[in-house]
Amino acid sequence: MVDGPAETLSDAKRRLLLFLVGVAALMLAYAALYRWGMATFEGISVSYVDALHVVVETFTTTGYGEDAAQWTTDAMKLITIPMMLSGVTAIFLTLPLFVVPLVEEALRTAPPTATARTDHVIICSFTSRGDTLVEELESRGVPYVVVESDRETAQRLDAEAYEVVHGNPESVDTLEAANAGEAMALVADADDETNASIILSAKQAAPDLRVISLIEDATLSDYHRYAGADQVVSPRRILGKSLARKAASPIAADIDDAVEIGDDFEVAEVLVQRGSALEGDTIAESDIGRRTGVNIIGAWFRGEFVTPPDPEAVVDEHTTLLVTGREEQLERLKELTRSETRRFRRGKVVVAGYGEVGTTAADALVSGNVPSVVLDREDKPGVDVVGDATNKQSFLSADIDDAQSVILALDNDTTAIFATLVVKQLAPETEVIARANDAESITKLYRAGAEYVLALSTVSGRILASNLTEEEVIAPQSQVEIVRTTAPQLAGQSLAEADVRARTNCTVIAVERDGELLTEIGPDFVVRSNDVLVVAGTDEDINRFNVLCG
Repeated sequence: MVDGPAETLSDAKRRLLLFLVGVAALMLAYAALYRWGMATFEGISVSYVDALHVVVETFTTTGYGEDAAQWTTDAMKLITIPMMLSGVTAIFLTLPLFVVPLVEEALRTAPPTATARTDHVIICSFTSRGDTLVEELESRGVPYVVVESDRETAQRLDAEAYEVVHGNPESVDTLEAANAGEAMALVADADDETNASIILSAKQAAPDLRVISLIEDATLSDYHRYAGADQVVSPRRILGKSLARKAASPIAADIDDAVEIGDDFEVAEVLVQRGSALEGDTIAESDIGRRTGVNIIGAWFRGEFVTPPDPEAVVDEHTTLLVTGREEQLERLKELTRSETRRFRRGKVVVAGYGEVGTTAADALVSGNVPSVVLDREDKPGVDVVGDATNKQSFLSADIDDAQSVILALDNDTTAIFATLVVKQLAPETEVIARANDAESITKLYRAGAEYVLALSTVSGRILASNLTEEEVIAPQSQVEIVRTTAPQLAGQSLAEADVRARTNCTVIAVERDGELLTEIGPDFVVRSNDVLVVAGTDEDINRFNVLCG
C-alpha cells in the first residue's frame, strides 16, 4: 500500500473528527436534558433550539451563566453543574490533543518526493546497516538517496541532512522519482519478501540498473536472482564465517583473515590473548617492529579503532593489532600474542545460537577441521546441547571448561551480554567471540569480557560499500581500506620529509616500482614520480591522502 496523505487522514485528524462528533452528541443530549429540567423543576417552557443555544454558550464559555437567575431549584443546579464541567474539559482537551498537533503538522516541512541526483546509490529503505552504508559512501564521496516509505522517518532524515525521497520503494513511480535511470546502483535493504518486490520494480524503472539485495534467509537467494538482482549478499553468513575465523585462528592455521598484497606479503588482524607476552605493555614497550619485523597500521582497543596507534597505548586482551608483513614475520607476531596457558591448548569451540549466523560459523569450523559443540534453545538437527545461553548449566553441559573459544551467535544483544558474563564467570580463560546486532552494543560486550566483537550492521555496511565502490578492504568488519594510488606531489621526497603519517594518518605499506613490489618501506624511502603506493587507512584518511598527495 502506498503511504500518503491523499489516501487517508492523519491520525490527528481522525482523532479530532471523532472528538467533535462526540462533543456534538453530548451537546444534543444536554439540550434535551436542559429543556426537560427547566419544564420539570422550574416550570418554564423552553424550546429545543433555545436549550441547545444555552448548552453551546456554556460549552464555549461565550455566554457562561446567562440563564443562571432562572435556576432556583437544587435539581436544576445539579443538571447544569456537570454541563459546565463537560464544557471546560472539552476546551482543555481540544488544545493539547488536537489543535496543537494539527498546527505542528501544518508547519512541518514535507519530506522531498523526488531528487535530481545522478550517479548515485539508491538505498531502499533506511536501517541501521543502511546508516553505516551512508557513512561509508559519504567518506568515499559517493552520492546516495534513501527511499523511505514512513513519513515521519523521512522527515527526520531530511531534517538531519540526509538525501531522502519519501515514497514506496516497491513503486516504479517512486524509484523513477529517485532518478533510478541515472543511478549507479540500488540496494534493496528491507525484509526478504519486500526486497524481491523492490528488485522487480527497480528493473522495470531502469533495466540496466545494478541491483544489490540483502537477505536474511540465504536459502532465498535464488529467488532474488530470478527477480533480477545482480548480486545477493547475506551479511549473516559473512558474519558467521568471520566469527569462526576469529575463534579458530589459535587452533587451525588454515583459517585466517590475512589479505595478500603481493607474493608473501600480507595485511592481517592479530588478536592479543590474555596472558600473552605483549599483554600489559605499551605499543612502544612491546617493540613489535624490531622483534617481529611487522609494521603496525592500526589497532582496535575494546572496539575502538585507532590509526596510527599511540605509542603509549596499552595492549591488553581486548586489543587487536592490524599489521603488515611477510608470512614468517606474522607468525613471529602470532607467537607473541598467544597466551602461554593456551599455546598448547587445542580445545573445541562452543557455538551458542544456531540461527543463520551460528549455522554458518559451525559449518566453517567443520570445514577447518576444528572440533565444535553447538548450543541452542531448540532441539533440531545440528544442535548438540539444548539449553539457554544465559543459564550456566547449559554451558556446563557443553563442557565449557575444555573449550578454547565460545562464539555467541545470538540474535539479541542483551542476551549476548548476559551470556558473556556467564561464560567469563564459569571459564575465565575461555575466549569469547561475540556477535552484536547494533554497533552501540559493542562497548557493553567488551566490558562484559568479550575478546572480540563484530556488529552485524557494521559488517553489512562495509560489505555493501566495498561492493559498490570496488575498493579493496581488509575485511568487511574492518574500518580500514587498502588502495593503490599515485602520489605525484611526493615525488623526490622521503616519507619522513613528506610527513605522510602525521598529515594524513595513512600508512604507506608497500610501493610498486617497475613491476616489483617493494615492502621494506622506511622513513628514508624516497618516492618516485612513477611509483604506485599501496596505502592503508580509514576512508576519511584515504580521501585526505589523495587530496594532499595526489
